[in-house]
This record gives sequence, C-alpha cells and structure tokens, in this order.
Amino acid sequence: MAIPCDVSKSDAVEAAAARVYADLGRPHIVVPNAGIVHRAPVHSMSEEEWDEVIDVNLKGTFLVTRAFLPRMLDAREGRIIAIGSISSTLGTATQSAYCAAKWGTVGFVKSLAEELRGTGLQAMCVMPGSVDTDMLKGSGFAPQMRPEDVARTVAFLALEAPEAMNGSSVEVFGP
Repeated sequence: MAIPCDVSKSDAVEAAAARVYADLGRPHIVVPNAGIVHRAPVHSMSEEEWDEVIDVNLKGTFLVTRAFLPRMLDAREGRIIAIGSISSTLGTATQSAYCAAKWGTVGFVKSLAEELRGTGLQAMCVMPGSVDTDMLKGSGFAPQMRPEDVARTVAFLALEAPEAMNGSSVEVFGP
C-alpha cells in the first residue's frame, strides 16, 4: 500500500498515519526514509533549498516518528529505524544541508533511544554509503551497493538485532 505524503508537513504526516492505522493497524516497525539533496556551495545555496533539505531529511524523520510513537509506546513494542547516511559522519563539499540533516538524524535517533530505554521499543539508524539511486547521480561518487543491500540491513535491525542495539548507528558501505 502506497500513501503519498509530504513528510515535511505535520498535517500530511498525521493524515498518512491515520490511514495506516485505519487500514493496517499499529505498525511494529517504522522506517523514516524520505530524503532529498540540493547540491550547491554554501555561499550560493538559497534559504529555500536549505530549508527543504532540512525539512524533508530531518524534520520528516521527527514528524513520522512522532506520528506513530504514542501507539507503539502503548503497546510497549516496536522499532524506529531511521535512514541516515555516511554523510552523517563526514562533510562533503556542496552538500552542507544534506550533511547537517543526516548528522541531525543520528543525534535524533540517539536521543530517542535514551527516551525509549525500558519501554520495550528501540531506535536505530542505518548510515549507507553510495547507493545506486537517482539521488547519487551528480554526487561524484560511484555506487558501491544497491538499495536491496540497505533494505537487508534495515530488515536485520527490524527483525533480528538484539534489543541491546538500541541507539546504534550501523554503517553500510557495500562490498
């Protein structure tokens, strides 16, 4: 089931969450995954481009998590697995907004993990390197893995990872 949603808008996220609850019930796993990039040097990046990248990549992670977290807490089970990036750990020229958003995603997940201690829920982050997607085009980096490689890592964290991995950020670089 696909539900189009602008994750940067709280009303859109709340409407999408309501549809998920109505059609599927409470989720056990939530993967905030929306992401965009605008490549430009800081001195020429517009405020609108900066805001859009931060809003989709970071604020979207917060809004999606917030929309589902109360019912997951009530059930005392579930996992939030946010998608960060290798850009969560390094800087890349012309990608300041993206790097800032992804560093923020890791900080958000680590803070959330602390809030979730003892609740039965865990929060984790996957930080892929160069994945063969449209977003990688124009980055100057060659793809090192496929989206399926990242998905398998998310599935491991969702279904098999020990609860002790709460707060972990898992780097995925490809073979």
